[in-house]
Amino acid sequence: MDWDKLRIFHAVADAGSLTHAGDALHLSQSAVSRQIRGLEESLNTTLFHRHARGLILTEQGELLFDATRAMAKRLDTATARIKDSEEEVFGELRVTTTIGFGTLWLAPRLPKLYEKFPDLKIDLMLEERVLDLPMREADVAIRMKEPSQADLIRKRLMSLRMRLYAAPDYLDRVGRLKRIEDMSNHRLICQNPSTAQVAAGAKMVKELMSYDIPSLLTVNNYFGVLQGVLNGLGIGVLPDYLVEDFPQLERVLPEAESQEVPIFLAFPEELRHSKRIAAFRDFVQEEIITHRRRLRESRPDEVVDS
Repeated sequence: MDWDKLRIFHAVADAGSLTHAGDALHLSQSAVSRQIRGLEESLNTTLFHRHARGLILTEQGELLFDATRAMAKRLDTATARIKDSEEEVFGELRVTTTIGFGTLWLAPRLPKLYEKFPDLKIDLMLEERVLDLPMREADVAIRMKEPSQADLIRKRLMSLRMRLYAAPDYLDRVGRLKRIEDMSNHRLICQNPSTAQVAAGAKMVKELMSYDIPSLLTVNNYFGVLQGVLNGLGIGVLPDYLVEDFPQLERVLPEAESQEVPIFLAFPEELRHSKRIAAFRDFVQEEIITHRRRLRESRPDEVVDS
């Protein structure tokens, strides 16, 4: 199929007029008409209904327009990425991370990034499934383990641990714990060990469930666990990065915590020179430095993982 004819067809379908499309393409109306006629002949179909008020796509024309519209969008994205390697930070950046980290840590900090780069368009994809960066399912990822693909650039950002937290008014009402066995007097709020989550978190939950805990609330993401804790439902298993933004949380049983979980930022090798990637990477690193400093200042008696 002739790419030039498709480009002209797309302009006509978008404008709904041979004349307007010709103006946009710097072609005469007759030249545009010849190209459309040639495309219809090559496809052996009619693409437009012609009437006094302009052109209307036929059913076959709508199908072709859907395809050219998708092509045009991908070409615009590719052009933006090429320009992005050399010019200012703008265009779409597809970021993937887990639901918990994305909703509870990353999203609340994004206003600072937009303030600095107002033309950036971020598509934040939050899910536990690991998207394939080399296959371009996303541009950049923040993951709770080191990526396994060899063709990715990766940067270790920090570490987290899963710990036990509760609302102070809940502990005032039900009682504070002195030892792990005291969990039998409390409700545990956590993710089910079988749901997608960091392995260290699942292991910690399994160990806690081995004790006699009469009441349990399981939620399939940490945002839900946090809401349960804040509303005084019980003691929750939560990532320690929450304590900066939710200082009202009280840590329970300091000896109870998961193994260290590394957090990595990763992106494809081919995006090494992307200004958008560099801007996002630098932003996240700066926020993490600030986050760790504030934690050390607010809770000097707790160990802050690097």
